[in-house]
Amino acid sequence: MKLDKNSRGSLALVYVISAVVAALLILFVHSPWLLWPLLVIIAWFCIWQTMFFMVPERKPVGTDRLVSSVADGRVVVAAKAFEPEMLKSEAIQVSVYMNFFDVHANFWPVSGEVVNYEYFPGKHFFAYHPKSSLENEHTCTLLRTPDGKQVLFKQIAGGFARRIVNYAQPGMKVTAGEQCGIIKFGSRIDIFFPLDADVRVKEGDLVRACETVLAELS
Repeated sequence: MKLDKNSRGSLALVYVISAVVAALLILFVHSPWLLWPLLVIIAWFCIWQTMFFMVPERKPVGTDRLVSSVADGRVVVAAKAFEPEMLKSEAIQVSVYMNFFDVHANFWPVSGEVVNYEYFPGKHFFAYHPKSSLENEHTCTLLRTPDGKQVLFKQIAGGFARRIVNYAQPGMKVTAGEQCGIIKFGSRIDIFFPLDADVRVKEGDLVRACETVLAELS
């Protein structure tokens, strides 16, 4: 595993604040029965934040036909839906909700070319809320496979997320399973496939980025 390159500043801030709080506790809390549990909580928080910003090593299963999950989490939507922003048509939507304890690094779901990328400022509803897909701060990345199939995915900020990182640039070639960005704190990914795709997951399934096949393109 390695630390996400865009998260070093965030993690450094966590360490600095934690060190200051720990120093204040040592100076002003004189009861060892209270001090040590608080210091353990601070240490646990630092470890959790370090793991949160790590990019795990995975064995990618995605190809130009097999679409792998962009993120770790739980499937909260797996149904036909109308996508109004880029596709402007009906598609199969699979949404993956990430909680605080899931790895938040994101990975390209399919090999191909970036056709379009756009950032949308917005609100910060909790990511499992149905309105979050369109009204929250989010990005849209449209990919095209060598066979001409289009796959769209959205990185959606949640109630606490305040930064979305995406490496997409129109025209760039991408490989399924390589890191494409990160969303900081609780958030969601919406992925849209053609209607004739063979969807391999259902609502409630737990999925892993790179290693879970969401659908096979025809």
